[in-house]
Amino acid sequence: MDAIAAKKLEIFVGSTLQKIQPSVSKTKSDKEKEVQQRVEKFLEDYKTHNPTRYTYSDLKKITGKFKHKLGQGGYGSVYKGKLSNGIPVAVKILEYSKANGEDFINEVAIISRIHHFNVVRLLGFCSEGTRRAIIYEFMLNGSLEKIIFSKMHESDHRLLSWEKLQKIAFGVARGVEYLHQGCKRRILHFDIKPHNILLDHNFQPKISDFELAKLCSKEISIVSMTAARGTVGYIAPELFSRNFGEVSYKADVFSYGMMLLEMVGCRKNIDHTIENQSQVYFPEWVYNRVNQGREISLEIEDDGDEKIAKKLAIVGLWCIQWNPTDRPSMTMVMQMLEGDLKSLEMPPKPFISLDDEMVENPWILKKLL
Repeated sequence: MDAIAAKKLEIFVGSTLQKIQPSVSKTKSDKEKEVQQRVEKFLEDYKTHNPTRYTYSDLKKITGKFKHKLGQGGYGSVYKGKLSNGIPVAVKILEYSKANGEDFINEVAIISRIHHFNVVRLLGFCSEGTRRAIIYEFMLNGSLEKIIFSKMHESDHRLLSWEKLQKIAFGVARGVEYLHQGCKRRILHFDIKPHNILLDHNFQPKISDFELAKLCSKEISIVSMTAARGTVGYIAPELFSRNFGEVSYKADVFSYGMMLLEMVGCRKNIDHTIENQSQVYFPEWVYNRVNQGREISLEIEDDGDEKIAKKLAIVGLWCIQWNPTDRPSMTMVMQMLEGDLKSLEMPPKPFISLDDEMVENPWILKKLL
């Protein structure tokens, strides 16, 4: 797709999403009808770019009447299925409340044009009345979240050596870098987290779930936002308040950094089950451990593991600097991951300490947690 076509797509999607917001005075049926018309117009105008369209009846056949549920997300349920040619797929059925057209158009418009090894491939979709679904390639090993946060830690985590974790981290970085630099129009994902990183049969990572993604020009580094978007715990501070800086592609870098720290510690960056409440803000705990030269993971078995874990932690801490301008680009992140640990400098403390300003300004901590 050339630059002119990409620009037309951005303008069309933007105008479509604006028009799709119904008037308060309209009845529910009128609203639904208007949304359906907007979606159909979008699909008709860009049908040459879209993957295969399926009916709801087709989805029942593909999934065996939705027999095998793979998981549940904020935007709906995902089921395993098989196309008529035998290719296994994952079918995401959008919840009615989420299937208002905006997220559906956003995801189909953006991901149908992305072809990258580290981005999940869109194979088809369904739009039939208020029923909407998206069909992806099936990822045998599920989400990264399942692996690193599994209660069956002894069995699952053993599958992933520290070298494998580093390769996954690099693959995700390569995928995000492509979204930021490799496309005609820059794509900001706004929801990078372990749940949205899928692993194929070789544990190659694929970025998924583009409902919150936003297209923008590479020439314009600042993005206009009316509200914060993303998942609590991974949302960059500037999305809550412009006092932290302007919103840009560096918001994805922040989310990626949080994901790296979770990969190292094998726990969520927000964990309210921790008895010692001083350790609730996980990044501070990681920073102190690295800064003091202490072990940061129970899974470390030798010196090689320790070096990889420390490298991932340091890169992650650079990525979550509160000032967006202090965060590296994803291109630089890839270079840091490929480089030697000795070449990495310890970053400044990437947050306000829990012992001072967060206590004095609980609003900040409440927003982040």
